Order: sequence, then structure tokens, then C-alpha cells
Amino acid sequence: MEHTIPWDILAKEARAAARHAYVPYSRFTVGAAILTSDGKIVRGCNVENASYGLTNCAERTAIFTARAEGMQSVLAVCIYTPTATPTPPCGGCRQVLNEFGPNMQVRAICDGEGIIDTTLDTLLPGAFGPKNLD
Repeated sequence: MEHTIPWDILAKEARAAARHAYVPYSRFTVGAAILTSDGKIVRGCNVENASYGLTNCAERTAIFTARAEGMQSVLAVCIYTPTATPTPPCGGCRQVLNEFGPNMQVRAICDGEGIIDTTLDTLLPGAFGPKNLD
């Protein structure tokens, strides 16, 4: 079933989420908004920690929040960075996103003109996930 992705709303929500980022170390703000299969939009921002390995990316914050609210799968994610060029999700986020939407639509936006429009399976070819456990 083909879904229309409300990219304008997801972009607005991702930008709003970035305003809540806690980034005292990197100063690299990221906001994300996901569209769940039941039509909900859930936001996330990056949250750093003095023990840097405990930092959580915006995409993972959104996924974990949505799952805590009962989300089953994700149709799309929009990632915003206040940069001149768009930034795609990191490898760890790609793996976490894969768990809930291996074919999801991915859009990365920024303050510049650039946009990355792709799918998660393109960003993470040959991904390991739930399908491997069958």
C-alpha cells in the first residue's frame, strides 16, 4: 500500500525537535521526525553525555519514544541539521531504523538548498534485522 508522506509537516517537526537538542560537547544539533505506520508523527533530538558513548542521536530518540508509545513500524523519517548541506543518519541510526522500517523513506534537510531523498535499504544495503531471524 502506497502512503503519501507529509514531508512539509515532518520537516517542520524535525526543525522544532532540533531546538531541544542537548549538545554541550559537539554543538551539532540534530532533529528528527518519524511517521509511524498508524499515522503518528514522533519527534526526537540528539542528547549528549559527558561519557560520549552514552550520547543518543535524534533518530534513535524518536524511534525509542515511538516504540514506548506502542509504535509497530515506521514509514518515513526526516532529519534536520542546521548546516549548509544535509546530513544523512549515522550507521548506528541506520541499523536502529532498519529494525522498524527496512524500506522506509528517508529525507535529510538542512538550512541550505540541498535535500537527500532516499530509502533506508539504499542507505543500509544488506542490512541485518528481524528478517534474518526467521
